[in-house]
Amino acid sequence: MRISLILSLLAILSPGVSCAAVFNPETFTLANGLQFVVVKNRLSPAVSQMVWYKVGSMDEPPGKSGLAHYLEHLMFRGTASVPPGEFSSLIASVGGSDNAFTSHDYTAFHEVVAADSLPMIMQLEADRMQNLRIEPDVAAPELGVVLSERNERIDNNPQGKFHEKMQSALFPDHPYGIPIIGLKQEIEKALPEDVWDFYKKYYAPNNAVVIISGNVETNEVMRIAAATFGRVPRRVVADDVKLPPLKTPKEQRVVVRDERVKQPQFVWEFVAPSYSTQKSNEAYAFEVLREALDGDDADVLYRRMVVERKIASDISAHYEPDSRGPSVFSISATPQPGHDVVELERVLRKELLEIAKQGLSVKKITAAKERLQRMAVFARDSIAFSGNVFGAALSTGEGVSDVESWPERIGAVTSDEVNSVLRKLLKDKRQVVGILIPEKSE
Repeated sequence: MRISLILSLLAILSPGVSCAAVFNPETFTLANGLQFVVVKNRLSPAVSQMVWYKVGSMDEPPGKSGLAHYLEHLMFRGTASVPPGEFSSLIASVGGSDNAFTSHDYTAFHEVVAADSLPMIMQLEADRMQNLRIEPDVAAPELGVVLSERNERIDNNPQGKFHEKMQSALFPDHPYGIPIIGLKQEIEKALPEDVWDFYKKYYAPNNAVVIISGNVETNEVMRIAAATFGRVPRRVVADDVKLPPLKTPKEQRVVVRDERVKQPQFVWEFVAPSYSTQKSNEAYAFEVLREALDGDDADVLYRRMVVERKIASDISAHYEPDSRGPSVFSISATPQPGHDVVELERVLRKELLEIAKQGLSVKKITAAKERLQRMAVFARDSIAFSGNVFGAALSTGEGVSDVESWPERIGAVTSDEVNSVLRKLLKDKRQVVGILIPEKSE
């Protein structure tokens, strides 16, 4: 990074430009508090922009669930200079694509265009960061779209209903137990002024991070950022929501029967630490555990449950540690024809207890760590991947150095740590078993 460029932009940029190692990003922060991460990638003539706001459904006022997701929709409904629907049309006109998503912890907007269209998408995002218009004649129809999405994803979808019940059971009286899309009866009552208040509280440059990845030069990104996002004023942002203490689930079994279900499903979910809530290296140990249990078809769960026992037709483990609060470690499986979920659960519990008792071998854990570290190398090839990695990390309390040192931290995890977190997981009472079966199933 050229010092002369930083000095020339000092009226707009705040001090501090740094470089690191796996993605080799360069970072800078505008004077209004908006942080940028730039990852150069010469494999494509394209560029990806992701704007992450450090606000999600967990920040919604009690009784007003769904506001974060509703606002995500309304961000495409126009400003004074960009009419409703024009945002995506402009990007499509240059051969680009765009989308957005909301989680409990953050909301993200992303575009992919040819590198020479970067000024356009930066201007578009900077515009709606401060000039969004939420008119009643636009907000009301969009609320109908959100309700239709809820009906499609949850109310008329057995899988959606099942997942909603599981989350509610695992996180009682907790924001993570409320669906991101919102509760139907609360979505229906959402008013334009509710969304506007939410926008003004949280959508500010000092509560966001922008990741630019692709065929770019950092000094050029800095110049465009100063001319676009740099003009958005800093605002007072609402304090972070304080998450309530976790409670032990009252209902530790969730059974959903639905005639539309063709294939029974078994899901076992555990509350697990995230990067934000971990003690020592627990989250990294959980990542290695997941990979050791379910890294490929030769790994422990698949080999025992599918190949040897022939109880399951498929089985997988999932764990995502990027969150402001606790995370979830889950195991999902589908019984083979001729077997049911009752038998599957019984055998799986027995197998996991045996694995925990014996301990995963040093060889198995070492192989899992090496696979994870190789993934970090290959991830560099994707212009979109770095945006997701840095965005999720920086929106939930981590720093650039945490992302860059991830392979090293994975490598430092010991076999004892992996086996320890497995044993703790199985003993923890904060777990829920879910079974999704056809209506007529016994």
